[in-house]
Parts: sequence; structure tokens; C-alpha cells
Amino acid sequence: MAQRITIDPITRIEGHLRIDVEVEDGKVTNAWSSGQMYRGLENILKGRDPRDAWLFVQRICGVCTTVHAMASVRAVEDALKLQIPYNAQLVRNIVQGIHCIQDHIVHFYALSALDWVDVVSALDADPVKTAQLADSLSDWPGNSPKRFQAVKDKVKGLVASGQLGPFANAYWGHSAMKLPPEANLMAVSHYLEALDYQRKATMALGIISGKNPHIQNLSVGGVTTAINPDSANALNMERIYYIKQLVEEVKGFINMVYTTDVVAVGALYADWIPYGNGVTNYLAAPDMFLDAAGNKADLPGGTIMDGDLSTVKPIEGISNQYFKENVEEGISRAWYDGDWSKHPWDSSTDAKPGDFDYEGRYTWLKAPRFQGKPMQVGPLAQMLVGYAQGHELTVKTVDAVLGRVSEVAGTTVGPNALFGTIGRHAARAVRANIMADLTLKHIDLLVDNIGKGDLEIFNPPTFPKGEQRGVGVHEAPRGLLSHWIVIQDGRIKNYQAVVPSTWNAGPRDASGALGPYEASLIGNPIADPERPLEVLRTVHSFDPCIACAVHMLDPEGKEVVNVKAL
Repeated sequence: MAQRITIDPITRIEGHLRIDVEVEDGKVTNAWSSGQMYRGLENILKGRDPRDAWLFVQRICGVCTTVHAMASVRAVEDALKLQIPYNAQLVRNIVQGIHCIQDHIVHFYALSALDWVDVVSALDADPVKTAQLADSLSDWPGNSPKRFQAVKDKVKGLVASGQLGPFANAYWGHSAMKLPPEANLMAVSHYLEALDYQRKATMALGIISGKNPHIQNLSVGGVTTAINPDSANALNMERIYYIKQLVEEVKGFINMVYTTDVVAVGALYADWIPYGNGVTNYLAAPDMFLDAAGNKADLPGGTIMDGDLSTVKPIEGISNQYFKENVEEGISRAWYDGDWSKHPWDSSTDAKPGDFDYEGRYTWLKAPRFQGKPMQVGPLAQMLVGYAQGHELTVKTVDAVLGRVSEVAGTTVGPNALFGTIGRHAARAVRANIMADLTLKHIDLLVDNIGKGDLEIFNPPTFPKGEQRGVGVHEAPRGLLSHWIVIQDGRIKNYQAVVPSTWNAGPRDASGALGPYEASLIGNPIADPERPLEVLRTVHSFDPCIACAVHMLDPEGKEVVNVKAL
């Protein structure tokens, strides 16, 4: 007989997410993903000036701030057929790259590593043996017995105090935790170092964008980042090279620590490689554009169907008809008024609250579809799309990471191993390496262009009478993000944001096809229904971002997480 487990809310994510699973014979046989919060920001934008939209939509999320701003200005520019200056394109790319590497570091260490790392087990580790393990994986200078002893003492103090802080309420001692104590101590040490290196990325982002979070340097038509090599009050060479220095430091951490830790987890949890595939249709956007028109990108986009890399079909350019024509959203299983599947330009966000109904409506998330099919988005999608197209940097980096996994695991691991839960972490580490390299490349491109005397950053928009439609597409840290705008006589007539976690966390559609979260949980093992760690592992591997900038605080220490096994 199937046992039903409800986890509400899922923690260590952005927003409110409920996951229900049915378990039979120790495996998940059915799943429901439910976004538990109504945002409705699209309705707030109606009637406003399109040039103001990006300032509002940044508030969709307290983490993904830059990406919504970027997609919004691109949507208006697409509607107006407005090209931005080359400098503006490069500045936007640098903002994107810095935000991405910071986000990926935070996701692995702060949000998901604790699904694999038993912090309390680190108390049994030998710091000398930990240093030997770490040295066998990389030459990171922080991997010393003295450092690991200091971290062990810190953990011991936390445990003795009974106040574990960010390490509280985890499933310590769970039978599915398999890392040896030395690997756990190494990971905890790197967790603490990650806090400093994500801060360096945040500093770099604040310098170039004026503020973080909620950047201040975008505008429809370009950027407001004044460029003047001779001014102390503008983006000059001193500031650019300081940004570059910070990015280089973060790149070192990504290559020698973050990637190494992901390799270690992947190799030591090799039994998890088959789990978490789910939807194997993949969708990614081109980005990091190399020209003012947005026709040439350093990051490839495209689609792959049914996990077959030979089916790859490119999405080229910032305004692509193949993408524009094939996106729809359905609400048959969501708490909205009606029962339809529509193109985002024609859809609405009219709330109709209801009860959680396993056979009916159970979420605030719509069900996006591409050519009628559920699609998985995110770093895995982009890495597979790039690999299938022979994108040189992607192939080189994917092969290097898989080679390191194979070496530690003692067996050959190929691209097909990326499809599941472990693979999503590996793909995110690959993408962090790529984005660090591309950020440094685009900094150099900006310096070269400024050296030619080009200081242009803005082309003013003009709003004609009548209706214009546009889409802003952006490959965010969590995957393909698109903002869809309809402008009527210079005002917003309709606005829809189709975000990565809607693609991944969305519900069943009218035909019953499961969304990616739901499908990825089918077949997952569950060792202990009272402590469903395995559910968290797969859900966290997507890096959920459900309804951002909403936080829960219970200073009285009351229950804020409830797991029910019925």
C-alpha cells in the first residue's frame, strides 16, 4: 500500500514550495509539486510605462534580481526593435556573469550541500587525513591540517552549545549519508570559505551595477553605467581591473574548491547517478551576446528532445522565432480563473484560490510547455545543448569535469550521467567555470572597445502608436527566463514572466504530463519516510526559486517545517 509524504515547506530554497510524494516498497511512485504563494506582479504592471517595468520585476526575487531586470529591458527592446550599444551589451554580460558565479556557489554550499554532507560526522575526522584527501583532489592553499583542525573545533563548539545555527534541523546520522568523516570535514571547511568568495563576487557586482541586490544600472536602450577612463566618478580602468581581480579570485575558488567538491560528492555517491532524470526534454537560451544586435552569443541555446543529443535544435539570437512561437502556459491544475493553455502574450494571471486537490488544482504555478511538451531548464539544459552543438568551451569543460569524476570514482563517467540529480550539480559546477571564463573574456572585450574610443552606452527608445509585442530571453542561473510584453500606445497592456522554476516546478498539464520536479522524483529511494532526505536531494538539485524575497522568521522557535508521513 502506498504511503503519502508531505513536506511543507521545502526549506533551503527561495520561496514557498510544498512537495507531496507517494512511496511504495521504498520508492517514490507519484509526486506533486505545489507553489504555495501567489505573486501577481504581472497585474501590477498593467498600464505602466514599459521603461519602468524592470525596476518592478526585479522585486520578483531577492536573489534573481539582475536576471528579471535583464529580461524585462530586453522584452521592451525586442518589441521596439531597438538595438543597444556594444558597450552596453558587454556591461550587461559582465553583470550576468558575476551574478551567475555568485549564485552557483551559494546554491551548492548554502542550499544543497547539506543534503550530502553530515556536519556532525566531521567531529570524527582526522584533520591530517582530511588534508591528505583534499590534497589528492586539488592544490587549494586552504587545505591544511591546521585549517581543518580549526574548523573541527568550531563545529565541536557549535554542537556542544546546542545552537547549530545554519546547520540545525538537518538529517544528521541519516542512513543515506555516505561520505566518510574526512570528506565531511573538508566540505564544512569549504562551506565557510565559500561565504567569503561569494562575497567577493557580490562586491564586484555592486561596483559595476551600482547596487546589489536590485541593480541600478539598466535602462531600456542600454545601461546607465557611465564610461570615462579619465573620471573618478565613472567606470574607469581602475574600477574595471579591480572587478577583474575579484572575478579571478572567485574563479580560482570555483575551479579548485567548488568543482572539486562536486566531483567528490558525485564520485562518492555514484549510486545516485541513475536517480532524478525525470523530464529529459531540455530548453536553453543563447546569452552573453558578442554584438550590439544580439545575434551572436558566447553561450549557445537550443532544445533537446527525449534525452537524445542528436535531436539538438539551436535557438539563435536574442529575438528567435523558433522560441517565440512554441511557448504556452496552461492552468488546468493551478489556482487561476479558467481552464486554458495560451501563449504568454495572450495569457492572464487571475487568481482563483482553492483547496489542494490531488486530482484537480493544487498549485499557484502554471504549466509551461514548448511544442506541447514539458521541458527541463537550468545549467544541465544549457550544458547538454552546448555539448550537443560542439560548443568548444562547453565540450572542453564538461569533458574535464567528467574526467575528474571518472578518476575519483574509478570508472568512466560520460555525458549521459549528467541527466539526473547528481548531474544537475555537476552541470552547475561546469557552468560556473564557463561563466567565470566568459566574464573575464568580456571584461577584456570591454577594455579593448573603450581603448578604441567608444564610450557609448545608450540608445533612446521611441514608443510608436498602436500595439507592439516583445519577449526578453535570458539564461539565468536557474535556467531559461522569458518576459513577455504587449505595449499599447506606449503603455503596458499585458505582461507575463515565465521563470525557470515555473518550467521546472510547474504541475501536471491538461493531458496529465508531470512537470520536471514531479517526474524527477519518480523512482527515488526513500530509506526513512519520517526523514525524506532523498526527496530534498532531487528537489534541491534544481535550485528552486518559487516566490522570492519572501522570508519566514519565527523568533519564538515554533515549528516552521512539517513533514507528514501518512
